[in-house]
Amino acid sequence: MRDYFDDSLFYCLDDGASLLDGPASFPSAAKTEILHITAPPVAESTTLVFQSRATFQPPPLNSVAVLPFSNLSGEAANEYFSDGLSEELLNVLSKISGLRVAARTSAFSFKGKQSTITEIGSILNVSSVLEGSIRFAGNRIRVNVQLEDVAAGYQLWSATYDRTLDDVFAVQDDIAQAVVEEVRSHFLGDEIHDTETRQIESEVAVAMKGRTAEPEAQRQLMLGRFFLDRTKKEDGLKAIDNFQAAVDIDPGFAIGWAELSRALCVGAGKNWLPIEESYKRAREAANKALEAEPTLAEAYAQLGRIQGAYDMDLEAAAASYAKALALAPGNPVVADGASILELKLGNYEKALKLSRSVVDLDPLSGAVWHNLAMICHASGKLEESVRAFKRSIELSPDRLVSEAMLAVVFLDLDKGQEALDEAEREPDEFWRTWARAIIHARLGDRSKADDELRSLLAQADDGDGFQLAEVYAATGDLDAAFASLTNALEAKDPGITHAKASTHLRALHADARWADLISQLGL
Repeated sequence: MRDYFDDSLFYCLDDGASLLDGPASFPSAAKTEILHITAPPVAESTTLVFQSRATFQPPPLNSVAVLPFSNLSGEAANEYFSDGLSEELLNVLSKISGLRVAARTSAFSFKGKQSTITEIGSILNVSSVLEGSIRFAGNRIRVNVQLEDVAAGYQLWSATYDRTLDDVFAVQDDIAQAVVEEVRSHFLGDEIHDTETRQIESEVAVAMKGRTAEPEAQRQLMLGRFFLDRTKKEDGLKAIDNFQAAVDIDPGFAIGWAELSRALCVGAGKNWLPIEESYKRAREAANKALEAEPTLAEAYAQLGRIQGAYDMDLEAAAASYAKALALAPGNPVVADGASILELKLGNYEKALKLSRSVVDLDPLSGAVWHNLAMICHASGKLEESVRAFKRSIELSPDRLVSEAMLAVVFLDLDKGQEALDEAEREPDEFWRTWARAIIHARLGDRSKADDELRSLLAQADDGDGFQLAEVYAATGDLDAAFASLTNALEAKDPGITHAKASTHLRALHADARWADLISQLGL
């Protein structure tokens, strides 16, 4: 069961701290060239910092990044809470109309790094940065928070909150409202009077929809997100237990149900859990989220993910994503999933527009660069695809699949030797073999292609029919290709939903069997 769509944006923190030299950077709307420099040696170690040179336009005035709050308690066990409070604020602010909020993956890439606010603001292309710290004392917490102007280098606003753990919701509300007021008054020149203050209060309240009033349910949610970010099976299973505990405490906790659905989809996609049972539970959780809060964009996005990847009902998935986008147009997770769906439907311009908007908000995520590269490849923008795949690999050097897919882009550029060299860099044996088989077949070396195909067949399982079909198509064995596609359809291999967009299957398009396959997929 393999899917070309890198959905790590849904479940893990792709570390963008290892940025390498541009200029592999894809030209996004931010139009900022990112460079990697090494700061002068300091007493303890050499600190890596980032410097950006804005080559075109300054960051939008309504833009803000929320950095992970520092845990000053000295206890690693409290890390989930400091991360969780930051993430909650980020999620709320991203739902406020008129605010442009850097995505979590990129903002959290600076955790533990000694980068300046100016450097962070330049790389994330934001005008302001929110940072803070949390200190625990028994059941009480002290939250220090400040909003800073990136260009001017000074604080716009700061506050200290001494509260109990049970009163953390009030802290979130106060901080969110203050940030919105400061951004609108300082950067946008809006005068904040009583009427505007009440309007902002109303907007924050709407953005908070779907949360719980139960402190322990919220604590379980934070723990679940913390464990799911680690991407290991044991942590993923803990996360599912935490999310389940959250909704057991508060059955009306819409965000808790949406996160449980997300975690179950991850478990199914990673083969940690039985696929059919997990997707069934994930669908039930997403529906419960919508019963509790009918305007929760995250729940519609989850339904779209299930409908597209498991049900293979792309029409239903499109409807769900349309609702999610209408409710949360600035949410990068929603836009990323929607961009891949548009790719599968063959709507390449829509897919590119959505994917580029995600890269603008999440420039340090290897996952979103991978997805953009895929879309560029399918739409024939080969040089742009190369740059995007390179950026993905630079950001996440150990990632799987990207090297193999970059190899076949080189092949489409008639760079056969570069394609073979790139295929050898793919860390996953299956994908490395897949790429070599396609490359040798298209270069006319049938003997080597057959050797690689035999190796691929030895590695394949019941969920690999789609990838086998692509190799068969490259070798010209159309009957075997269609047989593998039929197997993939019966096995509910999510890869087959990419059939229309796959450049490797274009040799099948003139065959009468192709129209029947596409019809079965609802394409």
